[in-house]
Amino acid sequence: FTLCLRCRVSIPPPLNHLTMQQIISLLSIFVVAAHAATYDLPPLPFGISALKPMISKNTLQIHHGKHHAKYVDTLNSLVAGTHLENQPLETIIKESYKSNKAIFNNAAQAWNHSFYWQCMKPKGGGTPDESSHKQLCDKINASFGSYANFRKQFAEAANTAFGSGWAWLVSDRKGNLSVTKTIGAENPMVASGKLIPILTCDVWEHAYYLDYANLRPSYVDTFLDKLVNWEFVAENLERAMDSGRNWSC
Repeated sequence: FTLCLRCRVSIPPPLNHLTMQQIISLLSIFVVAAHAATYDLPPLPFGISALKPMISKNTLQIHHGKHHAKYVDTLNSLVAGTHLENQPLETIIKESYKSNKAIFNNAAQAWNHSFYWQCMKPKGGGTPDESSHKQLCDKINASFGSYANFRKQFAEAANTAFGSGWAWLVSDRKGNLSVTKTIGAENPMVASGKLIPILTCDVWEHAYYLDYANLRPSYVDTFLDKLVNWEFVAENLERAMDSGRNWSC
């Protein structure tokens, strides 16, 4: 037998060497594997050690390779054979929010984490460069008065999210920015409806406890000052405003 990396099952030698029962068992394995591959764990957009010492390799291996992977695997098992199978994550999140908490939690956490990884990069953070991200800087100043005020509000949201949750910078379709926080798996797609996330910080303990113990504020400061991927944030803002050109609300 040889290993199929895509399906994670074994491919047999010619079928005429197998019994009928073996063939039936093999076909059932492929059916299960096909269902299990609906959603994939996206790779990190940076190397596993690229965020050291701010976020350690050990944290990323557990956070991405265990927690995020578990959300994806559980989601696949929950939606297999349902009308939500193969639907975009955003659709699953919105449709399951009030009808199926288990599906919602795993779909939202899969989406939230994929978005969170993109919000960080090595040598990121600090005040965004106005020459490179003028629109973003202008919107931050217009919405908060200054970057310092934005930073204060975002850090406060991240540090006061009770228990496990997320801090978000969101935009409406006209580019008006605000800071919000959600608890558990919730995100702006369901918490606010019309607000579009452009930046998030994960404040579940598994995001920082190995590196910062119970010092969440230190992790949040590091995230803002040394990790934020402002290029990604600026692109999200542009997409949010583009999607609002025909917005009537």
